Amino acid sequence: MRLTPGKQVTLIVFILLLIDQVVKIWIKTHMTIGESIPVFGSWFQIYFIENNGMAFGMQFGGTVGKFLLTALRLVLIGVIIYYLRRLVKEGASRAFLTGISLILVGAIGNVIDSMFYGLIFSESTFTQLATIFPEGGGYAPFMFGKVVDMLYFPMIDIVLPDWVPFRGGEQFIFFRPIFNIADSCITIGVFFLLLFRRKELMHALK
Repeated sequence: MRLTPGKQVTLIVFILLLIDQVVKIWIKTHMTIGESIPVFGSWFQIYFIENNGMAFGMQFGGTVGKFLLTALRLVLIGVIIYYLRRLVKEGASRAFLTGISLILVGAIGNVIDSMFYGLIFSESTFTQLATIFPEGGGYAPFMFGKVVDMLYFPMIDIVLPDWVPFRGGEQFIFFRPIFNIADSCITIGVFFLLLFRRKELMHALK
């Protein structure tokens, strides 16, 4: 049976969020900070880190910045959900709805970490695994949890030759950012809309 556009959006968001959270919880409870697992040689690794900030490990201030970022994400999620509901009613294409759904997944996936992970997990360290629902409570209050990242693609990892100006002998790595499935969903959704659904996007933003 063919799904309605509304049910398609719901299914996409649910499945990808489930995958994002299952992977993060597994990483959090099975790996220590800085631990890596090679997947395809050295150019793709599962590398566990946590961050307090934005996508791809970027930072946004201290405690106040963390709170504001989480609050902003909650507002953004509300706006996207409202926007998606409107698009479904207006008969937007399934492809366009899919792109917006991916962005929603990314926003929700990372805000779950920020809101709840500090409450339900003990702190991950370089030597100790985190536990879920530890005695005495988690490592941070509500809205101050850390985002779990694990996807690392150091496709080029070399020591620059001595003749390279100012950088000779230093290690050069491309691509450095470590991110997660939620980050990937945002990136894929944005690029898909800009590259393949630009006219619909411009029309929808009017």
